[in-house]
Amino acid sequence: MDITKELLQGYRSKKAEIQELDWKLKNRWRDEALIGNDVIFDYSKGYPIPQAVVGFDYGKYERLQNQDQRRKEKLEQECEEAEKFVGSIEKSLERRIFQMYFIDGAEQPTQKEVAKAVHMERSSISKKIDDYLQLSHNSHDSHL
Repeated sequence: MDITKELLQGYRSKKAEIQELDWKLKNRWRDEALIGNDVIFDYSKGYPIPQAVVGFDYGKYERLQNQDQRRKEKLEQECEEAEKFVGSIEKSLERRIFQMYFIDGAEQPTQKEVAKAVHMERSSISKKIDDYLQLSHNSHDSHL
């Protein structure tokens, strides 16, 4: 997979979505929307008598669980690739910039905050990110 700035910027959102999907997967059985009713015909007296039945929709439950599980696995894979990419950056300064700006924390810091943490100018942070992603993309193309 080709790592792009958009993929890295979506990392935190994907991590939050993984947590939401995990909660859904564990608690879906409590959802009242999965309780349904239907009409069956009772022939015990020799002729059809409509009767209402209420129950849990296991088919819908399984479909939703499988759908959310596949989505969660896909997001986890994308996040793992982003983490491996950032972890594989050889230069310490660039790795720290990428880690702070894209991976760490609950909210994405500004380039100004990252610059302050690594004792650089804000414009240098933007340039380092763009240059590294361009270099990474070009080196990936050269292996083809």
